[in-house]
Amino acid sequence: MAQKLELTWYGKENREILEPRILISVPTNSYEKECSKLFDESFFDNMLIHGDNLLALRALEKNFTEKIKCIYIDPPYNTGSAFEHYDDNLEHSTWLSLMRERLLILKRLLTNDGTIWIQIDDEEQAYLKVLCDEIFGRNNFVNMISVNMKNIAGASGGGEDKRLKKNCEYILVYAKDYSCMQPFKGAYDYEEISELVTRYKREGISWKYTSVFLSEGEKEYLTSTVDGDGNEIKIFKHKNYIFKAISAVAKEEGISEKDVYYKYSKKIVRTTMPQSSIRPRVMQKLNEMGYVNDLISIQYVPKTGKNKGIIYTQYYKGDKYNLFAWLSDVAEEKNGILYKKTLQGTYWDFTAGTKNLTKEGGVQFPNGKKPESLIKRILEMATEEGDYVLDSFLGSGTTCAVAHKMRRRWIGIEMGIQAFTHCKPRLDKIINGEDKGGITDDVLWTSGGGYKFYELAPTLIKEDCFGEPIINKEYNAEMLASAIALHEGFTYSPDQKIFWKQSKSNENSYLFVTTMCVTLPLIREIASQMSDDEYLVIACKSYDKDAFEYSKKIKIKKIPQLILGKCVFGKDDYSLNIVNPPLYDNEEDENNG
Repeated sequence: MAQKLELTWYGKENREILEPRILISVPTNSYEKECSKLFDESFFDNMLIHGDNLLALRALEKNFTEKIKCIYIDPPYNTGSAFEHYDDNLEHSTWLSLMRERLLILKRLLTNDGTIWIQIDDEEQAYLKVLCDEIFGRNNFVNMISVNMKNIAGASGGGEDKRLKKNCEYILVYAKDYSCMQPFKGAYDYEEISELVTRYKREGISWKYTSVFLSEGEKEYLTSTVDGDGNEIKIFKHKNYIFKAISAVAKEEGISEKDVYYKYSKKIVRTTMPQSSIRPRVMQKLNEMGYVNDLISIQYVPKTGKNKGIIYTQYYKGDKYNLFAWLSDVAEEKNGILYKKTLQGTYWDFTAGTKNLTKEGGVQFPNGKKPESLIKRILEMATEEGDYVLDSFLGSGTTCAVAHKMRRRWIGIEMGIQAFTHCKPRLDKIINGEDKGGITDDVLWTSGGGYKFYELAPTLIKEDCFGEPIINKEYNAEMLASAIALHEGFTYSPDQKIFWKQSKSNENSYLFVTTMCVTLPLIREIASQMSDDEYLVIACKSYDKDAFEYSKKIKIKKIPQLILGKCVFGKDDYSLNIVNPPLYDNEEDENNG
């Protein structure tokens, strides 16, 4: 038997078959506002689900398998408070088992080109990584990102238990199928230009973008050379060009250096020594001609990079042929403010994003709230407008709040009371255009859209006073039909004209659920309406023997016996009911941090 590398723990194979539950729409808790043409109908079908998140994920499988482009979860980090009566081994094993069941379903929900982002701390990161390798495949591991969530400068000591103070968390990123995954868009940090220049001067860091290329002057063709494929590179010389220091421009025009950056942002340059095959070819050609360079430009069609396939101009200055690098290539203007953007790798600093975190969304959630800017970065990297985003540990609602502002479709699951006290009020404010914080200004959010609120249905089968299984009385006829269809793999979609075509499996296979006694006259009526290639299953509480034997195309089954033994009924809580520990040691430390 082939062996595989995997993480093992106590009780790993003791798995229960989850009861598939239906989701019950609660119109009184749903919310929408049609005030913008930016939203089509699908943006009003976002889902806010209240209920155990493992059962809720199971309920989503029927309609959302391979539909979710990006999943972000911030699960509980530490099981100590939840399983205080067990030893460490069982405590840790329980956490792993509960996470495993959720991750298996989450994987099925992802699109083939989708990704999952799991935020975790150092207590469980290593174990979770091995677990995810097993579930998603080690070849589908993308990155582990270290996220600095707290500035510890000035903090005293290392902690009461001799450990260093915690200020980093980690995000594990996995693809559903790495071969199908599209490259992530770049992640950038932004800093306002004049503030950045001031900080560089204060810290003694060299700032290179200090010149303004005001005019290229008179341009005259010199000669041509070729690239490695024999394509032409045209070379031009320039006379009477204007190239000045930013400080000189500021002095001449009587404006501040900050104003120069804003006025001439597209003309500010630095010179650099390029690492390319083009420059040596240009230098060789001009050296052969005996030309002494002051300022030249070249025109060619790049084979790679962002200018691939278009005619592109580059400038070289001086006898060392230093290349012009443009500030506009590393800067971006947003809402009238010019920012320098710096491409990020696997270390992200979000200490600034946590400073006013308690105010975001207008809700208090001190032990686990994440900055909107963090979720925004993830969704910018991994999704497009209209994609589905899922968070099954919704907490205060941050993921859905950000997804809505960024015009992504979303599904959020929260089992706690904060579904009503935090998530719903926060999302309602966003839809109304009343949320002015977080990423609102960055994405130019106004208002609009909506969501449907759902409760997880109760268990379908209960026991009566004699211990016998019976159908839960909380189920009305429609709920019962929908639930049985889910159990049997049918899609509940009642035909308004033909009553027995209640749920459908394929083109010719149907399910009809009824609480009536199925009699021979009823079976005859149904059989007379069926075509030769149609097949029907009837689920009922009772039936006549003659009806049972009437037609080979109609199979009658009794409920609840039809579904007994297929799963565990009556269990409503599979919760990881642990609140994430605060990153800060105490309230004073948070305020000072």
